[in-house]
Amino acid sequence: MNDPRPGDTSRMVLDKVIDAIAKQKEMPRDSITLDSKFEDLGVDSLDAMEILFELEDDLDIDIPNDEAREMRDVRQVVEGLDKLLAAKGTSDAKPDAAESSQSEKSED
Repeated sequence: MNDPRPGDTSRMVLDKVIDAIAKQKEMPRDSITLDSKFEDLGVDSLDAMEILFELEDDLDIDIPNDEAREMRDVRQVVEGLDKLLAAKGTSDAKPDAAESSQSEKSED
């Protein structure tokens, strides 16, 4: 069974997603849950793009357009952002390793 409670990173992302939706739609945070659907919140495609742009800036990530088009509810956004943040963390580590190996080669 899936645990409906998000982990630490997911909780932070969920909070940011809820904040962005609440701000965009001028609605109370407590009316938005992990299982809220954009349609039920009155979030149209323009609202969704504005929300995702804000989240990209806030989290310093790029959300691919094809993934953004598939996001229809809060849970999908949180899971998608978690995946992008995890990939970003992995890719952030790789350049450091490449830089150190290049500097070692240049010192030879």
